[in-house]
Amino acid sequence: QVQLVESGGGLVQAGGSLRLSCAASGRTFSSYGMGWFRQAPGKEREFVATIRWSGGDTIYADSVKGRFIIFRDSDKNTVFLQMNSLKPEDTAVYYCSADPNLITVRTMRADYWGQGTQVTVSS
Repeated sequence: QVQLVESGGGLVQAGGSLRLSCAASGRTFSSYGMGWFRQAPGKEREFVATIRWSGGDTIYADSVKGRFIIFRDSDKNTVFLQMNSLKPEDTAVYYCSADPNLITVRTMRADYWGQGTQVTVSS
């Protein structure tokens, strides 16, 4: 059974940094794409970043490009989202996703999702 477990959320001041983790288990993810999404109160869930597990190719939403970095540790089967220069508008619940299709993983049709971790950025 595939499980994605996010951690690392919390409260941080604007301009600060946080690192989110997504621990993946239940299958081999070497052929998968892994993604991060976020959902702010009253808004739809939106794509943040994705990484191809094998090869490490990355794609970012324009709103986080240059501030966030997605990377993975294959030994730990974990994907990370390093968030720098945080802004109040980054406040949201952040979700990890996984899908064998590198396009689908960037959409709400991704096969697997974590439970989410709250990130709050104060001004």
